[in-house]
Amino acid sequence: MDDQFSLSAYSYDLPQELIAQYPVSKRDESRLMVLDADRAEIAHMQFSDFPDLLHPGDCVVMNNSRVFPARLHGRRKTGGKVEIFLLHYPVKSGDGWLARALTRSSKPLRQGEVISIGDNLQLEVVERLENGSTEVKLYTPGGIEAAFKKYGRMPLPPYIRRKDKDPEDVSRYQTVYASETGSVAAPTAGLHFTDSVIARMKKRGINLAHITLHVGYGTFAPVRTPDIRDHRIHSEYVVVPEETCNIVNHAREQGGRIVAVGTTSVRSLEWASSSEGKLIHREGECSLYIMPGFEFRIVDCMLTNFHLPGSSLLILVSAFAGREQILYAYRKAIRERYRFYSYGDAMFISTKLNAEGSKCKNTKG
Repeated sequence: MDDQFSLSAYSYDLPQELIAQYPVSKRDESRLMVLDADRAEIAHMQFSDFPDLLHPGDCVVMNNSRVFPARLHGRRKTGGKVEIFLLHYPVKSGDGWLARALTRSSKPLRQGEVISIGDNLQLEVVERLENGSTEVKLYTPGGIEAAFKKYGRMPLPPYIRRKDKDPEDVSRYQTVYASETGSVAAPTAGLHFTDSVIARMKKRGINLAHITLHVGYGTFAPVRTPDIRDHRIHSEYVVVPEETCNIVNHAREQGGRIVAVGTTSVRSLEWASSSEGKLIHREGECSLYIMPGFEFRIVDCMLTNFHLPGSSLLILVSAFAGREQILYAYRKAIRERYRFYSYGDAMFISTKLNAEGSKCKNTKG
């Protein structure tokens, strides 16, 4: 099997202490590794320097999905504790709100059982599904948003292992430009932006555009097939608005680069690309799986965080810049004590290469 399709080829050893458990005190004080994949060069900066890497006329595309407090804790009539993780934002149905959820309790929940979340929020078990999830219905007299605000907890990823969740997570595990509620995990590449950084981008003549991809729990699912081509990626709901298409296509016509903020923006843009390399309005479920050999039609540069070994996200960035070069950059990040994963540092990748490549042996820095 070609190495680029072997799951074992997407592995690296990460010291546990480099998994960020808290965000830095100020968003734009994160570190920023800059990988020029065309020249095979690495530089080290601070995220506040990001606008200086952009050219007037470039277009930066951000995912404006907003995370909702998808974790709930309730009690059965027997007094037993139940943990609930909603897999998507609930849909209004009659006198309640329907959703699929993962549940955890000492004994299996029964169909029709009612769980008390709080004085103004109850949950009914509608059906146990074959995939291990549960269909539930939420009841609240005060509106679902108010109930989430009162009883919900932010769905921090499983590798953040601190016992007590910080109240600051409500704002910090959310981008400053989030506006469309629906994600159960943050589009973390955007967590580094501040209003000040965005203002500086605009002042430099950078075009800004948004897509919406509601990040699902499947983003944490590891690839388990030895041949990565056998993996089936989860689907997520995406909206690529007409306005964004106009901004992106105009920028490309004028010679500007398209800079995708996060793997979610990359997938959305490439999913909505035409065979002629134009961005077209599209809305629906996206299950685009990007792996080596993928032809990128829209994205020229990518801002991203550092991803888990053996994940579809690591495979995506490897398809963009070359597996060996990405793994070299990761080893360099570990030596330089970068912080990894959701609350970690950022990486800016500039390239138009889509091949496997092996330029990393000449990488400077």
